Amino acid sequence: MNQFKPVFLGTVHPRSELAQHRRVVNSQKCVRAGGKHNDLEDVGRDTYHHTFFEMLGNWSFGDYFKEEACSMAWELLTEVYEIPRDHLYVTYFGGDPSLGLSADEECRDVWLRLGVPASHVLPFPLKDNFWEMGDTGPCGPCTEIHYDHVGGGRNAAALVNQGSPDVVEIWNLVFMQYSREVEGNLLPLPQHHVDTGMGLERLVTVLQNKRSNYDTDLFTPILDAIHKGCRAPRYQGLIGDADFGRVNMAYRVVADHVRTLCVCITDGIYPGFSGAELVLRRILRRAVRFCSEILQAPPGLLASLVPTVVEVLVSKTANEAAFLSSLERGRRIIERTVQQMEPSTNFPAEVAWSLYGSLGFPLDLIDLMLEEKGISLDSTSNCAFALLQRKAGGAQAEQPGNTNTHLDVHSLAWLQSSNVPATDDSPKYAYTVGQHGQYEFSPCQATVLMLYRDQSLHKEVGAGQRCGVILDRTNFYAEQGGQDSDQGYMIPLGQQDVLFPVESVHLCGGYVIHEVTAVETLRAGDQLQLFVDEAQRLACMTNHTATHLLNFALRRVLGDSTEQRGSHVTAERLRFDFDTKGHVTVEQLQQVEQVVQDLIQKNEVVHMAEVPLTLARRVQGLRAVDEGYPDPVRIVSLGVPVENVLTCDSKAAVQTSVELCCGTHLLQTGSVEDLAIISERQLVKGISRLIAVTGGRAKEAREVGQCLAMEVDSVSLRMKQRITSIPKMQDLSKEVGQLTKVVASAAMPQWQRKELQTILKVLQRTANTAVKKLELQQAEKVAQILLAKYCNQPVIIDTVPVDSLSILMKVVNKLCDKSPGTSVLLLSPQASGEVLCACQVSKNCLPVFSAADWAVAVCTKMEGKAGGSPIVAKGSGNAKGMQGALTTALEFAQSKL
Repeated sequence: MNQFKPVFLGTVHPRSELAQHRRVVNSQKCVRAGGKHNDLEDVGRDTYHHTFFEMLGNWSFGDYFKEEACSMAWELLTEVYEIPRDHLYVTYFGGDPSLGLSADEECRDVWLRLGVPASHVLPFPLKDNFWEMGDTGPCGPCTEIHYDHVGGGRNAAALVNQGSPDVVEIWNLVFMQYSREVEGNLLPLPQHHVDTGMGLERLVTVLQNKRSNYDTDLFTPILDAIHKGCRAPRYQGLIGDADFGRVNMAYRVVADHVRTLCVCITDGIYPGFSGAELVLRRILRRAVRFCSEILQAPPGLLASLVPTVVEVLVSKTANEAAFLSSLERGRRIIERTVQQMEPSTNFPAEVAWSLYGSLGFPLDLIDLMLEEKGISLDSTSNCAFALLQRKAGGAQAEQPGNTNTHLDVHSLAWLQSSNVPATDDSPKYAYTVGQHGQYEFSPCQATVLMLYRDQSLHKEVGAGQRCGVILDRTNFYAEQGGQDSDQGYMIPLGQQDVLFPVESVHLCGGYVIHEVTAVETLRAGDQLQLFVDEAQRLACMTNHTATHLLNFALRRVLGDSTEQRGSHVTAERLRFDFDTKGHVTVEQLQQVEQVVQDLIQKNEVVHMAEVPLTLARRVQGLRAVDEGYPDPVRIVSLGVPVENVLTCDSKAAVQTSVELCCGTHLLQTGSVEDLAIISERQLVKGISRLIAVTGGRAKEAREVGQCLAMEVDSVSLRMKQRITSIPKMQDLSKEVGQLTKVVASAAMPQWQRKELQTILKVLQRTANTAVKKLELQQAEKVAQILLAKYCNQPVIIDTVPVDSLSILMKVVNKLCDKSPGTSVLLLSPQASGEVLCACQVSKNCLPVFSAADWAVAVCTKMEGKAGGSPIVAKGSGNAKGMQGALTTALEFAQSKL
């Protein structure tokens, strides 16, 4: 429900697409293996918990509520699916006096009116029937529909919510009425909403008349495949004590976990060492342990199950097919490398790096496969170091450096004088959009012309060496025009088990140099097949097209005098430098983003063509960085065919984005999906830099912004309440400070960051003022009591209860202000066992009597420290020495007066 939280909280932008939705139905992939909702340890023990499941949901945003939600659910289950009514039980929220919440009798009455027998309508407490996503956020009472697998006219009410495998929840209808605040209290939401969730796996169990999810056709093919690949007896569906040796539990664990692994890896989450990746690593390890220890399966069983999982899920997308292909190819490469290794040697890190960097082969899987073979990874090379960095999650874990991609002048001259043809890189533009909207990049066949290593040309490079490969043609994009180079791999023609990873690509004098690690001897004349990393290329294309949209939008909003001063496009983000007279305002940032959004929504065709440079330069309003271009030059035009742009009277380059560009681009602007500017700052006077993200990253940035805006709103509301407790106000002040740091560093829309920073600045000032005011009030009260108690005595030594050293100092200051001839030392014991000390000496007693010496003497007695000036000092110590410290304070004062 994360994507709908802004709707529930009423913080969604009124002009956003999300705000237009009133009723939504969806099916989404869910993983419950970490955080508050964690089913990992339950998986395998019973027959209905899973780490991955498909959630079917229907949602109402301020539209229908309890009556309609319950009616539609009942109709679907009993009339459409024809589930017997006597098998169904419904629960409702029974109330919670401690929260002031009464029972949800409205929901109960709805079910009774629908004809559900009273004996099948059951109240349950907060833990069962009040749904909360986390410690804070949208929440509310819920009603659950449970199914009795036994039926037969029996009354199974006593088994509902008791963990019985025979009576399980199949649908949860949540009525979003409240927002849980940081303090724990509940505030009503501005509108009532509905969020329901029904697990596909449990529904299929009911519809197929099975007693266990694992007996349905979602799992039986996987269980059969496990049996074929291991030495254990066939799966029997046993649980608890009946499952001798936990064999059946192991079957369920492996079947569940391999589904989760396949789905997560397909979506780009790999086993790792932090966050979701760490959770997936635990799932992988748990699956492998049950495979080897309980099922006594040979190495590689998990990988062999992937085709079965794919077939069951019936989702043979390009990503899944690519992963399966990579998995099989990686296994072959590892087997072949091991066969060629000398006994007692380590596995080459270069091969492991190529598997990880080029095929996306999970590092944990490489580790496991080598561990099963009793082989260690070579830890002495640069590649091994890079792998260790990557596995450790280092932010700067980059691929090994490229030192063989820049031709020296002598080598370049030799190539030209020897008539070695320049590389034909036109295949880099050879891509299309398939019928399902996916980009298709065809592999390219090429011949090795020459190899470059250690500042010299070679016709042969040995295994394990890094070199630059010069080809007659390539589909790899070389770094130029501000766009990062492609990555990918090469395969010798006819040898599918040998892979040369391409780590960077550069252009030099018309020759495209591909930096690779030679896992086998590479020679001039070798025929290779070239495969670009499609995900990385597509991400670069998206960000490059978005850069053109951004350039156009900036000129539209800031004026035609705005000129580009540089850009850099990577797979992760885009950077854009431009002329400016000052910081871009919040309103201008919003306008720029809106112009880009409009162009994305129009889904304009991106027209590209090569034209003579002299003709291109005559285009009115052409947007281009002032630099040299090759002839002919490539024109990229959004929405207007290049031939129309070139006509004498065309104003197209003024009305849309038209630029000279050699980069790779999307074929239509709609594929950008979204753009969010996440940073804006001035590099030097007159030049600003924007950083933006697109697609899913832009969506994530907006979600982060929405969440932080909600937190700021929450703090603002609490700030308006009358808080008389100094610790609470200090905590609120700290929370504002922490929020300020988070907002400053988070990847979120820059316009929203500026807005929140303005609000937080005011809140911080308000909180600090409030704390100071409360401290002064407390200090005034304590000072009045002490003045009445000691009445103009020359020395005041006492203990007082205050919340901080700051307040204690204020008490001392007020006493001395109102009684100038008095010297004061106060101690304040704290709950932590610490004793605070503050003192001030009357000016009449100087220089004989020093506040600093007084505080040091007292705090030393308490095994503490102190410091200050002759007039004012402060310190702290241990409560055990407080009585002795009071005596020392009096004796010290008497000796000086």
